Amino acid sequence: MLTDKKIICLAVDDEPPALQVIEKYIAAVPVLELRASVNNAVDALSILQHTKIDLIFLDIQMPQLLGTDFMRSLINPPKVIFTTAFRKYAVDGFELDAVDYLLKPIPFERFLKAVNKVMRLNLHLDENETLHPVQKTEQNALSIYLRADRKNIKVNFDDILFIESLKDYIKVVMKDKTIVTKQSISSLEENLPGNFIRIHRSFIISVNRIESYTNELIQIGNYELPISRSYRHEVEKILKQN
Repeated sequence: MLTDKKIICLAVDDEPPALQVIEKYIAAVPVLELRASVNNAVDALSILQHTKIDLIFLDIQMPQLLGTDFMRSLINPPKVIFTTAFRKYAVDGFELDAVDYLLKPIPFERFLKAVNKVMRLNLHLDENETLHPVQKTEQNALSIYLRADRKNIKVNFDDILFIESLKDYIKVVMKDKTIVTKQSISSLEENLPGNFIRIHRSFIISVNRIESYTNELIQIGNYELPISRSYRHEVEKILKQN
């Protein structure tokens, strides 16, 4: 640890799955402490009036009041990291002196990079001094249990090629077997490590398993998986970083 001082955080997002992802990421970084998580700007303002907050993870596209407009309304705002699915808000975010701007779906590595920027601002750290996620148990860090055939089956994340949504079920495809379980693809996505990305409403893939890709398809083994138009830009951005 570089410091014993905690960075007190507030998470604001009107989408429960996105809020849960930020909560999970904050819990994985020892220097961060989540004081509250809310789904609207009004509740966020109430928290700020009664609690000292060092850092806000703030969604931009929210009903009633945009996150950027909310920040403009604050007299002495804390540091802010904006989160959004819309790149068009980036200029507004940086005009408000945001520490960083995270595009959804947010990989954990990208989240950690943003937090390191906050740390360097607070502690004047050298570029080579960075934070690392808390070391979890092997079960939490490397695998997950899925319910199938009346039992809980341990699945190592490294073994997964891709995950496909089948309405109320998901199909988890591995090199040597396939598991079908009753669960939504979005709920599983929240528990996946950062090397998994959504490429389509119905598909999540492991970046480590990609053999080739185009603007429209990703090749993993004998499988060709579609990249939907709505995910294409963010998928290309992530793949170019790897």
